[in-house]
Amino acid sequence: MDKSTLRKAMLARRSALAPADVRAASLRVAALVETLDAWQQAREVLVYLAFGGEVETTALLDALYRRGVRVLAPRCRPGQAGLLDVACVTCLSQLAPGAYGIPEPHPELCPALDDFLPGAALIPAVAFDRRGGRLGFGQGYYDRLLAGPEFADTFLVGLAHGFQVVDALPVDPWDRPVHVVVTDEEIIRV
Repeated sequence: MDKSTLRKAMLARRSALAPADVRAASLRVAALVETLDAWQQAREVLVYLAFGGEVETTALLDALYRRGVRVLAPRCRPGQAGLLDVACVTCLSQLAPGAYGIPEPHPELCPALDDFLPGAALIPAVAFDRRGGRLGFGQGYYDRLLAGPEFADTFLVGLAHGFQVVDALPVDPWDRPVHVVVTDEEIIRV
């Protein structure tokens, strides 16, 4: 199946999920993520903010705040399609709907950072494969972000519903695999 066809099928299936099912699956995913040593050791973490049936990250954010971890989140760079800035978010009230309706750090409350080095990062996807390959929305936002030197040693954690994991995805030379994929059913170590 080509990327476009797979993307449409996965997004349709994800958008059909009931909110209660997404919340329940997200809590199971969070419990598994919390068992990862690299996650527990990270003092600075990049998170994504869920939309459209994605695995929610709220429980993980709450746990990070309780541990005193510096929480980073991406924000679409105004006027520069395909580029993300990274900002520190100290509480959920600093989020606002951004590009594509996705929650983002409010630009007036959370300035873009130049100096960050996350020990771990939560990575969203439309689909993952069992080798850590990732299928995104096709605009390269995360590909460009993860190519930065700040992410050279970051432990990448892909979050997905179980049905979003396939045996193999077509990959491009610039695709960076995640280190683990965590679903509500399993941890796939790459």
